[in-house]
Amino acid sequence: DTVGYAVPEEFGALIRLLFERVPNINDAIISVHCHDDLGMATINSITAVHNGARQIECTVNGVGERAGNTSLEECVMAIKTRANYFGDIHTRINTTEIVPISKRVSRLMHMVVPPNKPIVGANAFAHSSGIHQDGFLKNPETFEIMNPEDVGISESTLVLTARSGRNALRHRME
Repeated sequence: DTVGYAVPEEFGALIRLLFERVPNINDAIISVHCHDDLGMATINSITAVHNGARQIECTVNGVGERAGNTSLEECVMAIKTRANYFGDIHTRINTTEIVPISKRVSRLMHMVVPPNKPIVGANAFAHSSGIHQDGFLKNPETFEIMNPEDVGISESTLVLTARSGRNALRHRME
């Protein structure tokens, strides 16, 4: 989907159709190459994997033509985090290097990573809302589906703001 037009259901159906109609398709590795013009490159790629593709052409930080390409970090962590859904599919990528390589790509290409970028953005493991902070302090899994260490971040952060609650303030003071 080099123009970023497909939606997940039709892209997945296209991959599934290939497996149904092409003889000896299992002798090949089916690869997908998606652009993010409509913001669906990652979900289209993941849906393709769920339907039989075994290679995703992707880039660190989703760097690429126009709106970018499929984001490596998003695909890798989706497959790892949702192993219960993907079964025996895995990437063999050392995920602890994801944030360090993201920072290097950002620096070398002079492309700032948005703070709210999934997985690698500065806010991906930061909590500023009082209810989130309270839940996080009681059990980090309440608001984090991944461990920051898994992607190369030493720990999550609690950002004190006007929205922070007493529990976060107490935690910070301690």
